[in-house]
Amino acid sequence: MNKKPDMRVKIGALEMKNPVTVASGTFGYGPEYADLVDLDRLGAITVKGICTEPHVGNSTPRTFETAGGMLNAIGLPGPGAQGFIKKYLPFFDDYRVPLIVNIWGKTVEDYAGVTEIFNEQSRINALEVNVSCPNVKEGGALYGTDVNLFRTVVDAVRAKTQKPLIIKLAPNVADIKAFARAAEECGADAVSIMNSYPAMAINIETRKPELANRTGGLSGPAIKPIAIKLVWEAAKAIKIPIIGMGGIYTPEDALEFIIAGATAVAVGTASFSDPSTAVRVMDGMEKWMAAKGIGSVAEFRGTVQA
Repeated sequence: MNKKPDMRVKIGALEMKNPVTVASGTFGYGPEYADLVDLDRLGAITVKGICTEPHVGNSTPRTFETAGGMLNAIGLPGPGAQGFIKKYLPFFDDYRVPLIVNIWGKTVEDYAGVTEIFNEQSRINALEVNVSCPNVKEGGALYGTDVNLFRTVVDAVRAKTQKPLIIKLAPNVADIKAFARAAEECGADAVSIMNSYPAMAINIETRKPELANRTGGLSGPAIKPIAIKLVWEAAKAIKIPIIGMGGIYTPEDALEFIIAGATAVAVGTASFSDPSTAVRVMDGMEKWMAAKGIGSVAEFRGTVQA
């Protein structure tokens, strides 16, 4: 009988018992999925993006299904930092799963402010900084596509916390390596690759965009080859861990990201159709490793022959 593999990975000081988390914005704030999934089986939970103040988000329609995935322009609605702390954070007292909180802001001061608030919360294990959302007009993607502004944001949040800091990178940049290196140089503990890809769909009868926001972010199987390429490129340029995401539906998808150079993976759009996808992916990865006689994730991470 094959020995059970060691599935543990580390993202800075954050210890995950397996390399599978869920992508921010696809798993609510945790309680929404608690009756459907054993949350403690996940390597971590990454919650929806939160800024300092409550935010309404975009007008409807905000989602549209495409042939290879889905478009969304949700616009990061949320309860604000204090609202999350009061309404959702106590829920995690009954769970052991590490908690990663995704944060965003309209200004550098917003990013620093929400970081400072969450830094005081011991139940929050790490922060993921969203500098790449394509669906908010202020800030958001602006900071993710200008490397100088990008550095300003990462410096600002790093100064406010010693918690593990994960920077979520934009896919629509000329050189992903430049942003990955900048994150590492500014003290980030990891990067996550990739956010949804800016995209659009048009109704041919009305000749209007299918989304009220006109454009949105494309996610799902269509973007997986793009994400794999970006992870592969970034992994050659930095030493800090990468959390790979984009179109993961199967264990094979996740394994591909690890072989490309990711330390961990996040399941996103697939959770909408099957909330148990992340657990199923993790189980399948473990079985594959056991069958191959692979003892740990580190043994095959970044082993692509390219």
